[in-house]
Amino acid sequence: RYEHQPFVSCLAGLYGCQWRRYQRARVECGSFGLLILTFFLSFLFLYFWSEAQNDYSDFDWWVTARFAHVCKHTVMLLYATFFTKCANVVQVLAVCLLCEGQRLYLHWSHKTGVVVTLAFSIIATAVLSDLWSKEWKTLLLSLQVTAPFLHMGAVSLMAVLAWPIALHFFRMNKKVRQVGVLGLYLSILFSLYLVPLGMYSPCIKEAGTLGPAPRLIGHRGAPMLAPENTVMSFEKAVEAGGEGLETDVTISYDGVPFLMHDSTLRRTTNIDEVFPNRTHHDASMFTWSELQQLNAGDWFLLRDPFGTVSSLSEMDRLQVQNQSVPSLAQFLEVAAQGGRQVLFDLRRPPYGHPYSQSYINTTLQVVRAHINSSQVLWLPSEDRELVQAVDPDLQQTSGQKASIQELTESHITRLNLHYSTMSEQQISKYQSVNISTNLYVISQPWLYTLAWCAGAKSVTTNSIHILSNINKPLFLMTPEEYNLMWILTDSVSAFLIIVIFTFHWCEDTHTHTLTRTHTHTVLLLS
Repeated sequence: RYEHQPFVSCLAGLYGCQWRRYQRARVECGSFGLLILTFFLSFLFLYFWSEAQNDYSDFDWWVTARFAHVCKHTVMLLYATFFTKCANVVQVLAVCLLCEGQRLYLHWSHKTGVVVTLAFSIIATAVLSDLWSKEWKTLLLSLQVTAPFLHMGAVSLMAVLAWPIALHFFRMNKKVRQVGVLGLYLSILFSLYLVPLGMYSPCIKEAGTLGPAPRLIGHRGAPMLAPENTVMSFEKAVEAGGEGLETDVTISYDGVPFLMHDSTLRRTTNIDEVFPNRTHHDASMFTWSELQQLNAGDWFLLRDPFGTVSSLSEMDRLQVQNQSVPSLAQFLEVAAQGGRQVLFDLRRPPYGHPYSQSYINTTLQVVRAHINSSQVLWLPSEDRELVQAVDPDLQQTSGQKASIQELTESHITRLNLHYSTMSEQQISKYQSVNISTNLYVISQPWLYTLAWCAGAKSVTTNSIHILSNINKPLFLMTPEEYNLMWILTDSVSAFLIIVIFTFHWCEDTHTHTLTRTHTHTVLLLS
C-alpha cells in the first residue's frame, strides 16, 4: 500500500523527478556509485584549485603568453564550484533518501549532469597535472596545515553516514552483503581514526618555540596595488610595511640597467602602440630613450591581473596611468630612502648585445653608486667570486640548495628558494650555520603561516598589505591541543556510531518480533 509521505516524496521528486508517486521498487546502485566517485573527484579538483590561489597570476600569465588572451582564473574556479555544488546537492539528496530507507532512482537529466561533472573533473585534473604539475607540491604542503581539520570533517562525515548504512545493514537478507558493507565501513572508519599517527605539521609546536614572523619582501613591489616593477609599486610596498624589495634587471642596448621581468615588453607596456613592428624583440635590444617612450601602467588598469583595480582611489588610478619603465638607479633610490633591502635577478643580454660580457660590472657600478652594499642581497651566480672580491659587503644569495660546505665556500649568507621546496628540517639545518632562507612567491595567509612555522627568515610576496596584518600563524596549536581535538573527535564519533547501530538493531529486533506475533495470530485465527 502506498503511504503518503510528503518529505520522502519531495526528496524523490528532486532526486529522480518522480513527483506523482515514488517508485520504491527500482534500484540503481551503479548510479549511486558513480555519484560518489563524481563527488570525491570534483571535491579533489576544487580543493586543488582553491589551494593553488597563491599562483593564480602565474597561471593567467602562462595562458596569456601562449594563447594571446587573458584567461581569468576566476572563470575556471566558477565552473569548478558550480559543478561541485551540483554534485554535492545530488549527493545529499541521495543520502537523505537512504536515511529514510528508500531505494534510489536517478533521473536521466541528473545522470547527464553527473557524467558531465565527472568528465570535467577528470579532464581538468589531468590537464593541470600536465601543465601545472608543480601545484601538486602546493597541495601536499596545504595538507600540513589543513589535514587536522580535514580529518575532523572526514570522521564527522562517517558518523553521518552511519545512519543510512546501519538502516540498510539490518534490512539486508544476505549475510555476505552485511559483512561486506560493515567491513568496508569499519575499515575506512578505523583508518581515519589512525590517520593522525602519521600526520606532520610544523604548525603543531610546543609553546614558546615559534620563531619571529618572516620579513616581507615585495615581489616586483606591491603588484596588487600598482603595476609591477614601477616606482609606484615599490613606494606602495614600502608604505605597506615591506622590509625588502625584489625586482628583475635587464640591460638596455646603450648600457642602462632597467627593471623588466619578461624577455619582451609586450605584457607590461604599450609597445604595440609605440613600436608595433618590434613587439617580439628582446627588451634589452631597446635603448634607454626608446624605453622611456613606453607607458608601463595602462596595462594594469586594462587587465586587472589581481582583481584589485576597483579598490584603487581616483588619485591612484591617475598615478598608475603615468608610470614608465624605471631604471635600476631609480629603484635603488627608493630602497635607500626607506632603508630597505633589495633582491634582484639579473638577466644576461642576448648574444651580440654590446654589454653581453660586461653587464655584471655595469650593474655592480650602479648598485655601489646608489645604495649601501650591505642592503643588497646579490642573487646573480655568474662571476660570484669576482663580485665578492670587488664588494665583500654584498649579501651573497644563492637560488639553489647545496651542501653547507659549498655554500660557505661561496660566502652564501641567504638562500632564495621556491616555496614548494619548503622544509622545516632543511631551513633549520642551514640556519645552524647562519644561512637564512627566503621563500618566494608567497601571497596566501595559509602559506605564509606555514613558512612562519617552518622557520623561514623572509618571504617574497605579492600581497604585503595583507600579510603585514597577520600577527599570529593561523593554524598554530600545541601538541596537547591537537591530541585533545583528535581524541575528542574520534571518541564522540565512535559513541554516536555505536548509538546509531544500537538503535537500528533495536528497531530491527522490534520489527521482527511484531512480524512473528502477527504471523502467529493469523495462524491461530486460521
